[in-house]
This record gives sequence, structure tokens and C-alpha cells, in this order.
Amino acid sequence: MIETSQKKLSGPIIRLHPNDNIVVARIDMTIGTEVPSENMTCKSQVPAGYKIAARKILKGEPILKYAVTVGFANTDIEPGYMVHSHNTDFREFDRDYAHASEFKPVDMIPENERATFQGYVRANGRVGTRNFVGILSTVNCSATVVNKIAAWFTPERLKDYPNVDGVVAFSHSIGCGMEMTGEPMQLLRRTMAGYATHPNLAGALIIGLGCERNQLKGLMEQENLSEDSNLHTFIMQESGGTTKTIQAGIEAVMAMLPKANSVKRETVSAAHLSVGLQCGGSDGFSSITANPALGAAIDILARHGGTGILSETPEIYGVEHTLTRRAASREIGEKLIERIRWWKDEYSVGRDVQINGQVSPGNQVGGLANIFEKSLGSSMKGGTGPLMAVYKYAEPVTTKGFVFMDTPGFDPVSATGQIAGGANLVAFTTGRGSMFGSKPAPCIKLATNTPMYQRLTDDMDINCGEILDGTVTLQEMGQRIFELFLRIASGEQSKSEELGLGDYEFVPWQIGIMS
Repeated sequence: MIETSQKKLSGPIIRLHPNDNIVVARIDMTIGTEVPSENMTCKSQVPAGYKIAARKILKGEPILKYAVTVGFANTDIEPGYMVHSHNTDFREFDRDYAHASEFKPVDMIPENERATFQGYVRANGRVGTRNFVGILSTVNCSATVVNKIAAWFTPERLKDYPNVDGVVAFSHSIGCGMEMTGEPMQLLRRTMAGYATHPNLAGALIIGLGCERNQLKGLMEQENLSEDSNLHTFIMQESGGTTKTIQAGIEAVMAMLPKANSVKRETVSAAHLSVGLQCGGSDGFSSITANPALGAAIDILARHGGTGILSETPEIYGVEHTLTRRAASREIGEKLIERIRWWKDEYSVGRDVQINGQVSPGNQVGGLANIFEKSLGSSMKGGTGPLMAVYKYAEPVTTKGFVFMDTPGFDPVSATGQIAGGANLVAFTTGRGSMFGSKPAPCIKLATNTPMYQRLTDDMDINCGEILDGTVTLQEMGQRIFELFLRIASGEQSKSEELGLGDYEFVPWQIGIMS
């Protein structure tokens, strides 16, 4: 478990752990700046969020941040000098997974004392935070049709249905020219089924072309779906083509709307919240403010019986041992490592991708030297509690508490898997400034620093930079985030919802070959 301070921050630098050989610049540092707490003088121009050697680091020595290895010095680094990719090597090192050795069960809050929100209770007992009607395409060939059906339902045409949040299309670029069987097709189908049956949907249409490889019948059979008043299907080649299918789809949605509108919010336990945890445009403060603050909120949510879904497998690489040690069992820890090895030994061999070391240019400019350092912050979004389960992409998440889902680091693909798994909220931290939003699960944006929050205030919901500013503690910010979960889940709009984001962010993971 990575321990974080609960004190308010002050001074020019931040020491994260007594055993670290680096500190982090809290503000821009100039040459000659005295740092009495570290008995050193700054010898470089160091931007805020970047690392500074707190003592002499010898060539080949691990660079420690939160007492976790985030790289190795490629030269002797004197105290006071900036530590970044220019003097840091990325290389593999042995990690002791120590499966389940640090497992501690969650100290649960009694059910009658748990927080509540106003949610939509579905017939199967699942609870939604929004009330959409969804239209899905089995294949890119029916994408235009599903988008035109959704576009017909303007706010003016929905004015008589105030309890319906909208009609939204979920189209994608695959479904044909791909393997007929195996994991790529199974993955696409379980992703679609996760959306079609999502608790944030009052009903759904699924529309196919007719000759595609992702046959509608195969989808329905694999995912045990059947048509009813809440789920309708159309095949364009059997429904008279484009115009007639659009008209039939509009009529089908119109027939759904009265029932969808009749659903009312009611008081439910926070145990029904399932939050997909995302980060994008990370910076050197991600591991100090927004990510551990989100983790603190997930620790609170877990005590109330809810679920936090950590993902982005390439972005836990290098610190996965901090998760396996907290696993509820050896089996859970080993399942996580099996996913890591699939990425390293099969999926990304020889590829210039971040799990093999190099992070994006934005991450570099933000102060992150390599994937180990980025992973250190990314993993913190899951909090400090036990790892209770590991899921493949888009598998239904049924375990409560902190869980992990195998996904890429690309935000739309990762969030699509989490939502398909049942996430009814998404929480997204960013240091550089991501503009992501999602449907049908609302997305909450958490800024790592105040300057970015002020530049992009129309996109950001919470300024976790207040932790850096010394006005709140990390734990206080975690409580604030948890309370925002409850308000957004109850119907308050997030900034991404106000902006109308989410119509283009349904992006199933394409892992197979195209032919």
C-alpha cells in the first residue's frame, strides 16, 4: 500500500516518503532557491511538479518516489538537480508480488447508516443514475441509421418526457471484416450487451445490417438476450433498407418513451454506485492530488458498500506488486499478473507503446519520466483498500469494493469497457486537461492543479489543486469527491454533461485482425 500524507501542504517542495531520494517541486523553482527542510539548494530550473534530487543519487541507483522505484539514474545526480527522463533510465526490475500478504478487509459501515442517493431502480434490482434510451449498431454498416434515429429525438420532441435524459446512439467502427469466433468477437458482443442492459438505460434498440460477421442472432444467443418491451432489434436488409429502418426505429423509441418517462428516482443506498476510474493527460501532481484524493473517495465508497473499478492495465505496470499484495486471495493477485503478462508477452511485444516504457509527450511535459512513474499515480485512483476481483474487458462487475478491469490506457476504450461492466458513474482525473465525457454514465472531471482548473473551468468539476495550495487535506478532498458522487448520481449534471459530451465516446476495444 502506498501511504500518502494527510497534512496540508506548504513550502516550495513536497516530500512524499521519508525513504525517497527525490522531492517534488510544489511551485516553479529557480536556481539558488534554498530548501532548508532538505538541507540543499536548487541547482536547476525546475518546473512545478517535477522531481529534484534530495541527496546524491549514484548511477544505476533506483529513483524512489513514495518509496517505489520509478526508474534508475543513468548518471550520478547531485542534490538539487532536476530528475527527469534526461537522467533517468527505464528498465525492468524484479518485483515481489507477495500475493495477499497485506490483505485487510474493509471496515464496512452498517447498512442502516450508509449514505444514499436518488436513483432509478430497475426491475432486476440494478440501479441507474441516468435514464436514457440507447440505440446500438451491430456493425459500422448500421452506424448511420442508429445515429439518425437518435438525432431525430431533439429536446423539443422529448419535452413531454422530462424524466428521460435523452436518446443516444452507440455506434462503432467494427462488427465485420473480423474474426467470426474467439475473443475479439466475444469482447465486442459482451461490450454491446453491457450497454444494451445497462441500468442507466430504460430501453434499447439493436440494429444490424444483415450480412455482417457480428450477426444479431449470434449476439443475442451469446449474451442470453431476448426481445421484450425494453429491447427491440431490427435488421436493415429485412426491414426495407435505410429509410424504412430509421422510421421503424423512431416508432419503436416513441413506443418506449411513456414507460421510460414513468420511472421516478427513489432513495437507494450508495452501495448501488459503481464508479469507473479514469485518468488522462496526467502530470507530476497526479500522484499527489487528484489520484490519491479520488482513491480516498473510493475508500469511503467501499465502506458504504459501493464499487470502484480501476483499469488501464498499461498504466499500473511497474507498480502492480502494490496491488497484488492487497489482493483478497492469491488467485486474484495471479489473475492480475496473468493480464500483465498477456500485455507484455503477447499483445505489445516490440511495439512503441507506453507499457514498454515511453509515455505520451503531454505526460513528459507534465513531469512524468516513464510508465513506472505514471503508473505510480494511476494506481492510486483505486484507494488503499483490498483488491477484491479482476475482470476481463467489459465483463459484468458483480463484486463490491475495489476491483480491477483489464483495459487499454486509451480513455474512450477503457471507459467503454467499464461502463459495459456496469459502471453508472465515471470519475476522471487530469493534470494537462482532458475534455472526455461519456454516456450513459455521467463523467466527473477532477483537476490536479489550480492553474489548469482555472484555464479549463468549463470542463472541470473539482479542483484537487487546492491540496497543493494548502487549503484542504487529501482526506478532506476525498470526502468532497464522495459527496459529489452522490449529487451527480442523484441527477445533478456534471460539466461534461452540460457540454453535451459522450455521443462519440463509445469505443469498444478492437483486439483482433481486420480482413
